[in-house]
Amino acid sequence: MTAPSVPADLRHPALAAADPELAALVAAEERLQADTLRLIPSENYVSAAVLEASGTVLQNKYSEGYPGKRYYEGQQVIDQVETLTAERAKGLFGMDHANVQPYSGSPANLAVYLAFIEPGDTVLGMSLPMGGHLTHGWGVSATGTWFNGVQYGVRRDTGRVDLDEVRDLALAERPKLIFCGGTAVPREIDFAGFASIAREVGAVLVADIAHIAGLIAGGAHPSPAPHVDVVSTTTHKTLRGPRGAMLLSRAEHARAIDRAVFPGLQGGPHNQTTAAIGVALREAATPDFRSYARDVVANARTLGEELAARGFDLVSGGTDNHLLLIDLTAKDVPGKVAAKALDRAGIVVNHNSVPYDTRKPFDPSGIRIGTPALTSRGIPASEMATVAEWITRVVEAAGRGDESTVSEVRSEVKALMDGYPAPGLPVS
Repeated sequence: MTAPSVPADLRHPALAAADPELAALVAAEERLQADTLRLIPSENYVSAAVLEASGTVLQNKYSEGYPGKRYYEGQQVIDQVETLTAERAKGLFGMDHANVQPYSGSPANLAVYLAFIEPGDTVLGMSLPMGGHLTHGWGVSATGTWFNGVQYGVRRDTGRVDLDEVRDLALAERPKLIFCGGTAVPREIDFAGFASIAREVGAVLVADIAHIAGLIAGGAHPSPAPHVDVVSTTTHKTLRGPRGAMLLSRAEHARAIDRAVFPGLQGGPHNQTTAAIGVALREAATPDFRSYARDVVANARTLGEELAARGFDLVSGGTDNHLLLIDLTAKDVPGKVAAKALDRAGIVVNHNSVPYDTRKPFDPSGIRIGTPALTSRGIPASEMATVAEWITRVVEAAGRGDESTVSEVRSEVKALMDGYPAPGLPVS
């Protein structure tokens, strides 16, 4: 039996008194996060400590500049907060320099462009439909508008990056900047292989580890630190921090990175977020976090095996990390239809394009799922067969318009979630 929830007006008394309408919406989101199985790979649960740091009086400060070189007085404490967070980042990821000021992942990547190349220069990144990110030079992004974006993809037969093809493209196009990493990449990234190509063509190599930062910190994925010039990452997703970002680099690039972030792209940092990043980095240096990172991968692999056994087509045949990309073509159910049915069943995923997709991006053939959030709740690999069975029942029900099965699964999901309370949530 679960304990009764604390009423919203007691959980957030000041908010409830000042704005009952918004307080009610926050309470509704708390309940939604508690009751649903969140399988979006970029979502997670932060700890109560990270939440508290995000809501401190550090919100009241304006701190343009860097520690010891601010444009505002009264920074005695803020300088220590930012320095502590940056030192933790350098130690955890093994890089010479860390800038913890970027507001989020896309601005962090834009700062990399500003630091190293000029408008019109060539950048080589993974194609968005193949699993890359908008800011890796894709056409609809500012990075594809202001720069000459050239994309590599994955092989049709394996669903994996072919570094021989990447090398051929790099030799032909001579990019000044190369990105490795993406948003729907279920396989281990060969940082050493990319580094060899970057050296051959004289390009700056950037590892965008936004999705796998927590796995790298926890020792469940190889580190890019020995191989790349710059590491760009968000601080949420597998890292379980607030919605922010960091840029890490070799010492020789520190000045260029810092000038690109401020004053190049933004003003004062969000100090409350910097503090919350610091808390998350401290948590990520613990043995418990290393166990969590290993469990994220174990859960994803087991879930992939269970789904494959039920006839699902996994892009690249499985996963090495936290993420599974599923092509639903063989199930004859569009990705968007499946994702919405799963959402009604309390299983939160996102519809997603798959490599060589013949459908449009807003109505694609696939779904993308991941295991960070369920692992943070303590749900073990032994439950992945149940999760796979739920996904199977709902996707097949969506194909025949069977809402009763969707409702049945919703009740079963709620029951399992009640047994694994989420960290940081003020509701049972």
